[in-house]
Amino acid sequence: MAQAPASIKKTAKASAVQKAPKASAKSSEIVNRPFAQGTGRRKSAVARVWLRKGKGQIIVNGRPLEEYFTVQASIDSCYASFKPFPATSGMTVDVNATGGGYTAQAEAIQLGIARALLQFDETMKPELRKMGFLTVNSRVKERKKYGQKAARRKFQFTKR
Repeated sequence: MAQAPASIKKTAKASAVQKAPKASAKSSEIVNRPFAQGTGRRKSAVARVWLRKGKGQIIVNGRPLEEYFTVQASIDSCYASFKPFPATSGMTVDVNATGGGYTAQAEAIQLGIARALLQFDETMKPELRKMGFLTVNSRVKERKKYGQKAARRKFQFTKR
């Protein structure tokens, strides 16, 4: 096998260097967008979140957050991603949440908001990661198996 001349190797390296600035230009376009989108999932709940500058309210499936969620823990979970960053308090959040229960939807909204915040400002990532808002909670109910009473519960065994 013959090796390529040194002049060809240099041009290949030069083209690789030229491609790097294009990637950074693309990331700067995301910051200048008027809105950001994030998707959060928990159990079987999916929350599509759109974040934009506005009056600081959260609308879930066309209703205000306090009207949609009746449990205070779910409401606090949705606002948790905003608490470490006071500058984000004026953001308006539109959410389309489907599947799962109210608690799972609230946690999916929390993850979706955190992911959308990263599109506005990438410097928030270490703080969001430290507080656990970017970690996906992947626990899902285990399915029932045939020949058993439940997912792990067996039928009673009789020796005699």
